Amino acid sequence: MMAPLISIITPAYKAMAYIGETIRSVQAQSFTRWEMLIVEDGSPDDTAAVVKEFADTDPRIQLIRQANAGPAMARQKALDHARGRYIAFLDADDLWLPEKLSRQLAFMQAHDAVISFTAFRRITADGKGTGRLIHVPERLGYHDLLGNTAIATSTVLIDSSKSGPLAMTKTYYDDFVLWLGILKRGHVALGYDEDLMRYRVLEQSISRNKWRSVRMVWKTYRDVENLSIFRSAVAFGGYAWNAWWKYRGF
Repeated sequence: MMAPLISIITPAYKAMAYIGETIRSVQAQSFTRWEMLIVEDGSPDDTAAVVKEFADTDPRIQLIRQANAGPAMARQKALDHARGRYIAFLDADDLWLPEKLSRQLAFMQAHDAVISFTAFRRITADGKGTGRLIHVPERLGYHDLLGNTAIATSTVLIDSSKSGPLAMTKTYYDDFVLWLGILKRGHVALGYDEDLMRYRVLEQSISRNKWRSVRMVWKTYRDVENLSIFRSAVAFGGYAWNAWWKYRGF
């Protein structure tokens, strides 16, 4: 039987310094039946030119360009072009280890999973420093995820034939909202506690503004998930604790 196609969703904005290494980590995968959909989101640097060099020599890589609309709409544009049954997410500055797709796909098939996520390690901006292993829980339901930070975007793999429609919401935590939407349908996210991704820590990253992150998590609870103030407070308490525990040391 032919292996299923995996569509890799990558938004790219001001990513010229790292996108080449990210693409090479995909090309190094032991699983080879993939397509990488890179949406250049109106970036003012040479991100598109770097991606084009790879796309010109590897037909599995597609460069898609759009006027700047933010990561949610860039991911949506890629989803609109995706042909694979399985959908993987990889941010433009993160890296996969060579067995990431092969091992995670086997894990999902063995457990009949709808959505899965893996353990990972952080790396410094220059890639020379590697942090401790960030473990993941075995499973998360909707209410579990509300108070947890365990799902790193670049570790996610989804079986779109089972998940229901995948549509991004234009909000600060569009990825978090997508996972919640899938789990709200009654599905469970399975954690695969294997070290398969490298998350690059950049000081200028949108997620590094801690106070804004706090406000946006609360906004997600209240405005997107429509939780009561009490339920939001309970979820936020768990979220804050898990975030501290996850990031207590590099």
